[in-house]
Amino acid sequence: MKLSAHFDLAEFTRSESAKRHGVSNEPTPEHQDNLKVLCEKVLEPIRVKFGPLNLSSGYRSKTLNHFIGGAMNSDHSFGRAADIDLDGTSYSYTNNDVFHYIKNNLKFKQLIAEFPVNGKLGWVHVSYDSNNLKNEILIATGKTAGRTNYVTYKGNESLVK
Repeated sequence: MKLSAHFDLAEFTRSESAKRHGVSNEPTPEHQDNLKVLCEKVLEPIRVKFGPLNLSSGYRSKTLNHFIGGAMNSDHSFGRAADIDLDGTSYSYTNNDVFHYIKNNLKFKQLIAEFPVNGKLGWVHVSYDSNNLKNEILIATGKTAGRTNYVTYKGNESLVK
């Protein structure tokens, strides 16, 4: 099923963890609608600007999200979030490029620079909820007792430049 010009539902529901645990990762019709909006408002503009994207995580059913240790109310479980990871690709742009493009050009609920090391992002998390476009920007800095630690991005951190 096509969600937008460049994205298919299969890209968002593909999950080795779901296969391993034998759980369904099929979105509800409402979650499919949310995925379409995420594609239209965030992912398509990125795709048009840079070219192909590697989505490392898209939709996660509540059951799958539980198995992988995701946040209880993760936007992934509502079809409102995607993780973009360009590591290991031959693309001419980076996770940092995508992060700054989103930050400077798009509306979003949340943008997270995930685990930057030596100025290089692990991946980019972005969510879109048309009822909550707070443009919150965070940096995932590490984990404590299995929970991710975040700091608010203020724009002058060298971690993601």
